[in-house]
Amino acid sequence: MNVLVCDDHPVVRRGLKDILLADGGAATVGEASRATELLSLVRSRPWDVVVLDIGLPGLNGLEALRQLKQERPRLPVLILSVHPADHYAIRSLRAGAAGYLSKEAAPEELLNALRVVVSGRKYVTREVGEQLALDLEHPSDRLPHEALSDREYQVLCLLASGATVTKVAADLALSVKTVSTHRVRMLKKLGLKTNADIIRYALQQRLVS
Repeated sequence: MNVLVCDDHPVVRRGLKDILLADGGAATVGEASRATELLSLVRSRPWDVVVLDIGLPGLNGLEALRQLKQERPRLPVLILSVHPADHYAIRSLRAGAAGYLSKEAAPEELLNALRVVVSGRKYVTREVGEQLALDLEHPSDRLPHEALSDREYQVLCLLASGATVTKVAADLALSVKTVSTHRVRMLKKLGLKTNADIIRYALQQRLVS
């Protein structure tokens, strides 16, 4: 497999590269630290699969995924994220991901997931499968935060974890004004008013621990 890994942490990229090359399942492992690098590499040569993190600076992983699927709809993308599956898995699959896996997964599970998505199938854990079943069975029961845009949802989770607007802006490589705009839209959609409301809502919905 020719695998392209996109993660903003060099240690994570190195670890994934070592796992892939040691197994012998990867002929080439490319690296990108930002969405712009990812898209440029995808346009420059063929790849069999992309391993993509969500928490990228600037254009986040979900936004990059949507753009990637527009340009290369047949290219499978496996989301590998530090976030629990109940935070982003369904959102990722709706955006076109072929699978979702936690960074806490064992190397063997990562390799198996890659083989599955490269073969043209979807890779979902039992937990994600149960979420999908509930989502299909009760679409009208979707929670308010599921109507947020990807960026609004990301801002929600970061603010709920205690970050200030300034810190969120720095983490996402956005301006404070842009983050503030996302915050205002998010508050309106959720019917909330303050950061305390955001934290309370996120705790109730188990979006943060």
